[in-house]
Amino acid sequence: MQKPLVAASSGGVWEYCGRVIRNLNAYHVALGHADWFQTTRRCQSIGGLYMSTRVGFIGLGNIGKPMAINLAKAGFDLMVYDLRPDPMRELATFGATCARSVEEIAHHSEVVELVVVDDAQVEAVTIEEGGLLASARPGTIIAIHSTIHPRTVRKVAALAQAKSVVVIDAQVSGGERGAYAKTLCYMVGGDKSAFEKCRPLFATSGAEIFHLGALGAGAAAKLAHNLIVYVNMLAASEGMSLAQAAGVDVGTMEKIVHAGAAQSRVADHWSQQRALADTYTSGPKGLKELIHKDLRLVLELGHDLELGLPGAALTQQLINRIFEVSQ
Repeated sequence: MQKPLVAASSGGVWEYCGRVIRNLNAYHVALGHADWFQTTRRCQSIGGLYMSTRVGFIGLGNIGKPMAINLAKAGFDLMVYDLRPDPMRELATFGATCARSVEEIAHHSEVVELVVVDDAQVEAVTIEEGGLLASARPGTIIAIHSTIHPRTVRKVAALAQAKSVVVIDAQVSGGERGAYAKTLCYMVGGDKSAFEKCRPLFATSGAEIFHLGALGAGAAAKLAHNLIVYVNMLAASEGMSLAQAAGVDVGTMEKIVHAGAAQSRVADHWSQQRALADTYTSGPKGLKELIHKDLRLVLELGHDLELGLPGAALTQQLINRIFEVSQ
C-alpha cells in the first residue's frame, strides 16, 4: 500500500501544505512574478485546506519580523503593526497589509500574534486603553510569544475572557536565525482547541511545537529554558576567557569545545554568538537589558514557587562578563 505523503495529524498536514506554498513562492519570486504573494492570499485552498485565516502580527523586531515574513509567504491574510515604519514597509513587499494602529489589527484579525519586548508592552497592546481588547471581536485568539511572567499571561487572559477573547502563551526559542530557518521551538500553554487553530500559523516558523497544558505553562517553560541558556553563556564566557588568557586561540577552543563534553549550542561558534549582540535591534546594550529582564523574571518565578535559584542570581550580576572576551 502506498504510504501517505504526510502524517495523519493536522500539524503534519499543515506543515506539508505550508512547504508547498513556500516552494511556490520561491519559484515565482525567482521568475520575478511580483504579484504572486497577492495571488496566494486570494487562493481559497491548497489540497482542500483553507489559508484564509485573518492574522494580525504586532512586533517586527529581530525575531518577530522573520516570523511575520514566514506567515506572509505561506499565504495567510496578514496585517502587521510596529512602531517603526521600516520593517512594516519590508513586510508589505511580501504581501502583508500595514496597520496604522493596534485597533486596526484588532478589527482585522481572527488570530493576533504578539512579539513585543516585555510584560509592560504586552499589557499596553492588550488590556490598556487602545489595546486589542477594546476592539477585538468575540472568538479572537491572542497568542503571546513574548518572554514574560506567567502571571501576566493569566492577568491578560482573565480580562480577555470577559470579552470572549481567548489568550494562549506560545513562547518561542531559536532566535532570529531559527525564525528565518523555520526551526523555532514553540512552548504553548492554554486552551487546546485555540492551540490547534493556531498550529498552522506556528508551523510556518516552527520545527517543534509543544502543547504543555494549562495557561502559563509556555511562559514558565521559556523562563526555565532561558535560565539554562544564560548560565551556559556565563560558563562559556569564563571558559573562553581562561583559554585566551593562557594563550589558546579562541577559534581553536571553539572547535575543542564542540568536539568534547562541553559542547552546546551556546559554546559552538562562540565568537559568532557574541557578535549577534551587534545586530540586535537595540544593540548590545539592548540585548544585555533583555537578558537582565529575563533573569529577573526567572528569579521572581522562583520566589513565587519558593525555589532558590542561586545560579540565576549570579548570572544576572555578571551579565557584562558574557560580552567581554575579545574577538
